[in-house]
Amino acid sequence: MSGILEGKRVLITGVLMESSIAFHTAKLAQEQGAEIILTAFPRPTLTERIAKKLPKPTKVIELDVTNDEHLGRLADVVGEELGGLDGVVHSIGFAPQDALGGNFLNTPFESVATAMHVSAYSLKSLTMACLPLMQNGGSVVGLTFDAQYAWPQYDWMGPAKAALEATSRYMARDLGKQNIRCNLVSAGPIGSMAAKSIPGFAELASVWDTRAPLEWDLKDPEPAGKGVVALLSDWFPKTTGEIVHVDGGLHAIGA
Repeated sequence: MSGILEGKRVLITGVLMESSIAFHTAKLAQEQGAEIILTAFPRPTLTERIAKKLPKPTKVIELDVTNDEHLGRLADVVGEELGGLDGVVHSIGFAPQDALGGNFLNTPFESVATAMHVSAYSLKSLTMACLPLMQNGGSVVGLTFDAQYAWPQYDWMGPAKAALEATSRYMARDLGKQNIRCNLVSAGPIGSMAAKSIPGFAELASVWDTRAPLEWDLKDPEPAGKGVVALLSDWFPKTTGEIVHVDGGLHAIGA
């Protein structure tokens, strides 16, 4: 029986650790039949080492989503490797330390601008860089952390994720005519490298211990990876502008 991504070609960003959602997305995508290519920044060698743990060898290319030169050559590099693309996974987020950890009211705009550029605007710029390779339509899937709420310690990453969610909806509006779907997976907290960069992450994650209807495991990124792979597949052919929660159901519980 073939996998749900059989014959698909997918670009995946954000594979930094074996514990990341992006790594498990890449692993599952390969297991489900996809050809993949990975991007990495600022340390492609780190991603190359992690990529060796995937079921099949895959190319890693350097990509800084704030660098116009990197974005400008992306289609050529990926096209040479895969010929085209059917899916793009945006698993990129960053905020300077002074934009996190309870410093919300004192964060300078320069740090806010960096968080917005890397974490939200890059969904648009990455997709547009890949657009020439998506002549037959496709699926863009990003990762968010529920921006409906103000989370402890999360500070300016919260507005950045809200901007990401709005960006995905506008992209769904404008790219639908090209049969490109744009959706997000809103995942619960995972003990990844990104999480470790958030001061007080344990306090934020502890909310899941008491409120999530389904038991949540900080060490298990696979459920979120499965959500991403499902949205990359043809099993959601008419779903776009959506946010699929893979968070143990916490988003549905008030207290």
